[in-house]
Amino acid sequence: MAVANLKKKDTDFATSLATLPPDYHPSTDEAYMNKLHLEYFRQKLESWKAELLNESVETIQHMQEETHNEPDLTDRATTETDRAFELRTRDRERKLINKINDALMRVTDGSYGYCEETDEPIGLARLEARPIATLSLEAQERHERDEKVHSD
Repeated sequence: MAVANLKKKDTDFATSLATLPPDYHPSTDEAYMNKLHLEYFRQKLESWKAELLNESVETIQHMQEETHNEPDLTDRATTETDRAFELRTRDRERKLINKINDALMRVTDGSYGYCEETDEPIGLARLEARPIATLSLEAQERHERDEKVHSD
């Protein structure tokens, strides 16, 4: 509901994001998910994504440089374990990048910051801690309780 109102109110949303003042941090004193809030979180998400992509490139370069076989079985096992661990980490980061891209799309379409289940505000503190959050704290807790009930 709130999301629909926001979308109607600002149709040229993607081109109308604000320029942030230096050292800006969102405040609860401001209107929720105003242009400054959205631009702040957009920049935060873009920065996080760039950092993850940079780490991925470094991992690829590192793995290409270390293509030699270890003569000792223990050393070889350690190297393989390290590679497997690094690949699992990069896979988790790949999934995280997809979530960041989804969050950036929500910034663009005006639905960022609102719970996808209830349309209520997620809250600045939660978004600051987890910018890719899609559920309010209450909805997330309910979701986790339901998962626990169904997994037992």
